[in-house]
Amino acid sequence: MCGISGVFSFNEQAERFTEHTVKATEQLKQRGPDNTGHHTDKQVSLGHTRLSVIDPSPSGNQPFISDDGNIVVIFNGEFYNHKSFRKELMQDGIQFRSNSDTEVILHLYRKCGLSVIKFINGCFALAIWDKNKEQLLIARDRLGIKPLYYYQNSDFFAFASEMKALLQYPIERKINPESLFSYFQLNYVPDHQSMIQDVHKLEPGHYMLIHKERVIKERFYKIPNPSSQTGKPDNYEDAQKQVKKLLNNAVERRMISDVPLGAFLSGGLDSSIIVALASQHTKHLNTFSIGFKDEAFFDETSDAELIAKKYQTNHTSFSLSKAELYGNLHQVLDYIDEPFADSSALAVHILSQHTRKHVTVALSGDGADEMFSGYNKHLAHQKALESNFRNTSIKNLNGLWKQLPKSRQGKISNRIRQLERFSNGLRLDNAERYWLWCSLSSEESISKLIKLPVDKKLYDDRKSDLLYFVKKYPQDMHAVLLSDMRMVLCQDMLMKVDLMSMGNSLEVRTPFLDHHLVDYAFKIPFDYKMKDGIKKRILRDAFRDEIPETLLQKPKHGFEVPLLNWFRTELSDELNKTVFNRDFLESQGIFHVDAVLQMKKQLFSRNPGDIHARIWAMLVFQTWWKKYLS
Repeated sequence: MCGISGVFSFNEQAERFTEHTVKATEQLKQRGPDNTGHHTDKQVSLGHTRLSVIDPSPSGNQPFISDDGNIVVIFNGEFYNHKSFRKELMQDGIQFRSNSDTEVILHLYRKCGLSVIKFINGCFALAIWDKNKEQLLIARDRLGIKPLYYYQNSDFFAFASEMKALLQYPIERKINPESLFSYFQLNYVPDHQSMIQDVHKLEPGHYMLIHKERVIKERFYKIPNPSSQTGKPDNYEDAQKQVKKLLNNAVERRMISDVPLGAFLSGGLDSSIIVALASQHTKHLNTFSIGFKDEAFFDETSDAELIAKKYQTNHTSFSLSKAELYGNLHQVLDYIDEPFADSSALAVHILSQHTRKHVTVALSGDGADEMFSGYNKHLAHQKALESNFRNTSIKNLNGLWKQLPKSRQGKISNRIRQLERFSNGLRLDNAERYWLWCSLSSEESISKLIKLPVDKKLYDDRKSDLLYFVKKYPQDMHAVLLSDMRMVLCQDMLMKVDLMSMGNSLEVRTPFLDHHLVDYAFKIPFDYKMKDGIKKRILRDAFRDEIPETLLQKPKHGFEVPLLNWFRTELSDELNKTVFNRDFLESQGIFHVDAVLQMKKQLFSRNPGDIHARIWAMLVFQTWWKKYLS
């Protein structure tokens, strides 16, 4: 894994931006601590930082330049099937000067042009400068595992792996109000927008061609829409075998490394399956898990140890105290360069930090919940489609659920919280119900919070686009999964893992997101994934012989940080200075002060609900604002 940045000058004056590219590349040094390289000519200035994984020798350093100097490649990611293409190219007479997968991309581009991005099985964000065509190509992998930001005006086009690098170019730093509104609803900025006006994220499975006269954006991949599938699907038994085969192939491809490799092991089903498969391809796999010393409700390390023992992995478990969480707080807040408020990022950061001391590459189970229906909200959404006495009763008891104490901190209070959300969801249409499942705050509450004027039509148009599938296919549960792949997976889960792992110079690989498996997963019937209340049914049945029964029966447990008690105690002073400071809020002029201070009252009430998540979002935003916009 690496970091990339660069600029295309429409006026053939790229030398003006060389200093900006150097500064941008410097911002990415944690993504690539092993080497830094630059290339500048009349039209482009490119930068690269390298984390050496494949061919760690200097011959694999980037930018990778063709012998004639006409093609320049910078590549962030992994090309897992590069060896098969290397053999084909060698049969064509190509002589390689390295064992790098990036060099394979260079020669494939010379041979096949744009088609090169369709050949790559892996995760990537890349840029290829073709001097003869005076054309810059940038592209992002099919599922959005690797991020890529860009900005364009009449003078230049700039791109980078992270916002902090892109902002080293001359870009006006102005908040996008609609993104701000969405952020406080979802805890992240969805789709291709960003928190900065005119800064965008290249969508997964897309590429852009930048010429002097024009900029073109095209899609090269999309997840198959189950509603448009024809032909008879595999029966359930055959589908189990195929899922198992495709996932095993995906794991095996991702075991290729010239540096130490391991796997995250949370104790949940997904990471346990990855460890079970990876253990077939290596002896004594290194595995790593994290737990919370002071909060038993959030600790799953004992389940992880069951799998570690079964597969005789070289297991390391990190037990965190509140003191260690607090000790890493400012490091995490400082590294976040666009407001992102999934609090489990703090735990992922610490897990990555400890894991990096042992290995350079780690496998993870990300993607399984979105593809195979693993979230509680999937079951809730399916139940909400039914007309029965249970739903009517829950909806009619809405007033009771509102009065009872709710919190994520315990089983009973969390169950009441879920019942209230379900009751609220029953009152909405299909699309708005899904939006509620994804949100932490209502539009009404955010309207009372944010003082900046928001273009309601623009916000509604963006929201409508995000809800496309659940609007078009209201009775099809696959529409929910497709929406999750676009929103929750790409903008929350993958963003979190990439940011926190690369911030610790650790590469994370996601076998579930091999596009061959993704394509197949969206061709099988939904009841293979969830039936009779059993989530991820096909995974449980396909791997029943590999996973202990206690873990197969275990309910979904989110990877959360115990914020509520922390905010009431150790972090209270921090919040008073950063989030609840009336003078600062009034001078800032972004929020309604009374609405922010009301959060503090709810935090210390007997019915806190999800207020800790909203406060965390405020803390993240204000830290970011002070660093990048004040």
